[in-house]
Amino acid sequence: MIIAIDFDGTIVEHKFPAIGEPLPHAFEVLKELQENGHKLILWTFRDGEDLKKAVVLCRENGIRFYAVNHSKPNEDYDKYMSRKIYADIYIDDRNLGGFPGWEAVRHMILGEGDHGVKISNTKDSHLSKADKEEKKTRLFSIF
Repeated sequence: MIIAIDFDGTIVEHKFPAIGEPLPHAFEVLKELQENGHKLILWTFRDGEDLKKAVVLCRENGIRFYAVNHSKPNEDYDKYMSRKIYADIYIDDRNLGGFPGWEAVRHMILGEGDHGVKISNTKDSHLSKADKEEKKTRLFSIF
């Protein structure tokens, strides 16, 4: 999957324009996602030197992004392109329900443990109506 991840308030504490302390388990889970073949995109408001500092911090902690503020590497924007990037999942502290924490992210995406629900990019057409409702209940009970 392609996963777009915000920086301030999601990977690190929100201290913009300064860089806050890493959130618990952020780099550990990001590394696991990378090791499991997921493409990580840094998706942040930061630009210029502030963006470079964020990328360097992540690189120093073992994270190399597939792309940064773009849908794919070396993508060029012009005034006619949307700044919205393509991803299968967006991880952001400003999402509906707030950021659930990196342990919950691990459980939702990698399906480890008994918390949350494993997210996949396949359709749920094979599930019964009751199974779909139960899956939805487990997903939203984390928040």
